[in-house]
Amino acid sequence: MVDMKRILLVANTDWYLYNFRLSLALYLVEQGLEVVLVSPAGEYTRALQEKGLRWVEWRVGRQTLVPWKELRSALQLLQIYHQEKPALVHHCTAKAVTYGSLAAILSRVPGVINNITGLGTMFIRQDAKTRVVRQMMQGLYWLASRHPNCATIFENPADREYFLSKRLTSPERTWLIEGVGVDVDTFVPLLEPAGVPVVVLPARMLWDKGVGVLVEASPLLKKKAQARLALVGKPDEGNPGTVDEPTLHRWVEEGAVEWWGWQADMKSVYARCHIVTLPSSYGEGVPTSLLEAAASGRPIVASDIPGCREVVVQGENGLLVPPGNAEALADALAILVLDADLRSKMGNAGRQRVLERFSKDRINAATLAVYHKVLGASH
Repeated sequence: MVDMKRILLVANTDWYLYNFRLSLALYLVEQGLEVVLVSPAGEYTRALQEKGLRWVEWRVGRQTLVPWKELRSALQLLQIYHQEKPALVHHCTAKAVTYGSLAAILSRVPGVINNITGLGTMFIRQDAKTRVVRQMMQGLYWLASRHPNCATIFENPADREYFLSKRLTSPERTWLIEGVGVDVDTFVPLLEPAGVPVVVLPARMLWDKGVGVLVEASPLLKKKAQARLALVGKPDEGNPGTVDEPTLHRWVEEGAVEWWGWQADMKSVYARCHIVTLPSSYGEGVPTSLLEAAASGRPIVASDIPGCREVVVQGENGLLVPPGNAEALADALAILVLDADLRSKMGNAGRQRVLERFSKDRINAATLAVYHKVLGASH
């Protein structure tokens, strides 16, 4: 018998669930729903369970494409759905969306939510291998939308338009919910620290996040203004686009940047900086780090790409620059490094923008509203 109050949140890492869906999970519990988290085991599994949430292991690799391993992962998810008998499954990350939707069809789960959290390099790069993988994934996304009661949530309009242009879903089954939200009571306006202005790039240490672009911009910026640049995050093992630790250490030794590594307390990171940057090469969903920075009253310099454009209004709460352009990045950073009043003005505007559009309460309520629509349609 299907439990009409049981919701499964499914992702390909426990890291994703903890950092991006914990707020939603706890909110749903407050609304009287039973939440079950499904992901591979990892360093965040215990932390999720300590929040009082039930967790079920799903064995799946993030980057693997070995057919028999992928089939095994898909079949295990099918088994989980048969055992749990949820009313609705909410899939985040690509493999959860594709494998999970097929499992939901076969196990007759009443409702499916597929969250597209950014297209990434797979939908943009044009090398032969990526094109093959993209065609395969597009086919899987199309199959995923065949569930009779499926809704797809996009974080920005560009991603939705891409899916619609490829006929991977239909307009009436799509919703736009901008990101996962930010806790505006935790991330609050902060006074600037004293001393030389500090610019931080908070992200996984990936080339696609613009880490190399910031390093290239470093000497250009320092010719214009005195500043410190810091990378905040760690390499993403198994990701082909990761920046390895020897490269990070070499940049530090050369004086291009500081590397603060992974930081559990991001509020303290924003307290130690003056400006936040994310010069990504490709589209984002809606970057949570930029929402946190804006909520903390920090001005932003980011690439003029989908996702970043949803957070940053040019000249209002930050500056947008062409992706991959180190000179433009240095120029934009110099403007803010040299003008404390402008930093304050943009920081205040960013805080207001988050309060109006991106608070976790607003995002969680919008997500639950989609659940109700899907579950209502399943009856």
